Amino acid sequence: MHALSIPTWMIHVASVVEWITAIWLIWTYSEVTGNKAWRLLSLAMLPALVSAMCACTWHFFDNAPDLEWLVMLQAWTTVLGNFTLWGAAWWIWRTAQLTRPVGYPASDAASAPLPTPRSDDS
Repeated sequence: MHALSIPTWMIHVASVVEWITAIWLIWTYSEVTGNKAWRLLSLAMLPALVSAMCACTWHFFDNAPDLEWLVMLQAWTTVLGNFTLWGAAWWIWRTAQLTRPVGYPASDAASAPLPTPRSDDS
């Protein structure tokens, strides 16, 4: 446990707690709104959580050479997490595109008319 300073440990632990909280809040948002696409996002966050826990475990045991496999597991779960988060974000976007009301523009910003300049010639 001496591999990291106390402030660094505080950041590591706070980040893991924050990530768990975000997973729970997104899951709750999915239940409250009834939009199950958001539930997929909370599940897609789990590989990144495993990655963080691998890093914390390895540091907790003072970066023991016997546990170097955790570094590889962390790397692979980070890659997996990046792809699962991308996929979940795409799924949320796709679901929003398919469920928007007929005639509703794809993007308010993209379809909004540009403001016309006023002439103050009076």
